[in-house]
Amino acid sequence: MPSNTQITPPQLSRLVGTPSAPIIVDVRTDDDFALDPRLIPGAIRRDALEVVEWGGTLGGRRVVVACQRGAKLSEGAAAWLRHAGVAAETLEGGFEAWREAGGLMLRTTSLPVADAQGRTVWVTRARPKVDRIACPWLIRRFVDSRAVFLFVAASEVGGVAERFGATPFDVDGVFWSHRGERCTFDAMIEEFGLGSPALDRLATIVRAADTARLDLAPQAAGFLAASLGLSRMYRDDLEQLEAGMPLYDAFFRWCRDAVEETHNWPSGPKTA
Repeated sequence: MPSNTQITPPQLSRLVGTPSAPIIVDVRTDDDFALDPRLIPGAIRRDALEVVEWGGTLGGRRVVVACQRGAKLSEGAAAWLRHAGVAAETLEGGFEAWREAGGLMLRTTSLPVADAQGRTVWVTRARPKVDRIACPWLIRRFVDSRAVFLFVAASEVGGVAERFGATPFDVDGVFWSHRGERCTFDAMIEEFGLGSPALDRLATIVRAADTARLDLAPQAAGFLAASLGLSRMYRDDLEQLEAGMPLYDAFFRWCRDAVEETHNWPSGPKTA
């Protein structure tokens, strides 16, 4: 049984990808990370021995610290964070326990280079509808919670990407874009190694709505209607993105937890 300053892999797994997910800090040594350069989704890499320097940036958020086996590095870093007033726990058994439990893993080989503040920066066409909201949702929830998204005129995406060090997505001729009949959201799930029953189910709905193949999923028509409605409600693309995040949160939770649930009201005529 975990202590009151630990969280188990199954408990953390229920939080990953949701708005209430903690900040996950990976404090594995460089040697341990080199053995398996993947991350728990959403995790940030930090040096445990420099916790005094970076710990102050995590105030106000729940934090889970993970080292290789859940021992001295995570215990020490979490203790320092609690000393600084941060609600910090350690991952019981560390990264190895997460991996052995079959936890979702983020492949880091395709991660863009972060900016000076440690954030990934992305750029795409203005006036998003489906894919250009789906991809930022996936990135914010599973890759980089602090990611920056720039929405610009379609003709300027390449130039902005070059001048501002941003990664272009969902435009023609770039790495992060449609591939055959699969949309950019599919490509990101594949490249980041995030395939799972829930995200794969959500990807089908997104693909159906984004590529006008509503027959792929019965939920696609309603999903598309909600997405287009949001695009009409907001002139500002960033406001639309923030408003659209709960829509994807809700569909993700349905895909993960509620696909077998039905609504049975009214329940039918009463018997004598």
